[in-house]
Parts: sequence; C-alpha cells; structure tokens
Amino acid sequence: MARIQPLTTKEISPPVKAAFERHVQDYGGRITNMKSTLGRSLIAFEAYMQWYPLYSEVEKILGKRMASLYAHSISCAADCPLCSTFFRKIIIDSGETPEKPDLTEAQKNILDFGSSIAKHKGNIADHLYNSVASQYSETEMVILISFAGIMIATNVFNNVIETEIDEYLSGYRSTMKYC
Repeated sequence: MARIQPLTTKEISPPVKAAFERHVQDYGGRITNMKSTLGRSLIAFEAYMQWYPLYSEVEKILGKRMASLYAHSISCAADCPLCSTFFRKIIIDSGETPEKPDLTEAQKNILDFGSSIAKHKGNIADHLYNSVASQYSETEMVILISFAGIMIATNVFNNVIETEIDEYLSGYRSTMKYC
C-alpha cells in the first residue's frame, strides 16, 4: 500500500483538475497513481510533468525505441518498480524483450551511461562519458543528462511513497531482480 494515497475524485481541487485535464489533452494517456498523488501539490505535479517535454527531446535525439530503452535502463538502475514496469510495457508492446534488446555498441554505451548515472549518482567514468559524448553534441548531452536527472527524481518519488503499480501495468512486471 502506498505511503501517500492518490487523490480521490472528491479531493481534486479545481486548479488541479484543470492541470490534469491540460496534461491529458497535451500528452494523452491517463492520470496514473503517481500523477494523482503528485496532484496533492499543484506545483509538484507541474514540476514533474516537465518530464514529458524533456522526454520528447530525448526521442528526437535517440529515436523512440532508444528513448524507451534509455529511460528503462535508468529506472532499472534506480530500482524503481513502477517506472521500470511502465517502460517494460512500451518495450514489450513494441515487440522487443526488455532484458535482451538487440543493440549496437553505441546503443549499449548510451544505456550503460543512463544506468550508470542512476547507480553512481552521476559519478560517471571518463571512458563511458567520453564514448557517449563523442556521439552527441553538447546540447544533446545536456538534454540526455537532464532527462536522466528528472527520470531519477521520478524514480525516487515513486520509491519513497511506494506508489502502487497501476492496474494497466500489472501484467508487465518483471519477475527478475534486474528488470
């Protein structure tokens, strides 16, 4: 059971309801357990929802497939059941196995980079940083690193409050320790 419960319909204030509606209109999808819990603070909800435009930039840099794998690698390294399950769903629904994606060396490096940021709190070995930085511009690196930070913040939020995995994700949970 989550330490902080998502808002009930009766608890949603008009400003939060408007923010939820804007979010669904702008990005599609749904108001998940995490988003509904964040709705207890409008400013927290709005801050965390900046994940979406940043993720869009990551997709432009890496492509949809690698953006999902990158976010998954970060969430797995941060040991976040909710976020890793969310990305497992995307990966599985696209026809791939999350544990064994077919990757080039450069793609492996970007996933190792993302997971290392989470595992080592941003203390990345020079060889790993340099291998990724040689493939991307400084602007792209700022986006990739910033996204890793907001992904980790999302992982931390969900881990601290033990956000329950949404029902639509339940069939995608990993049975392995490493997601």
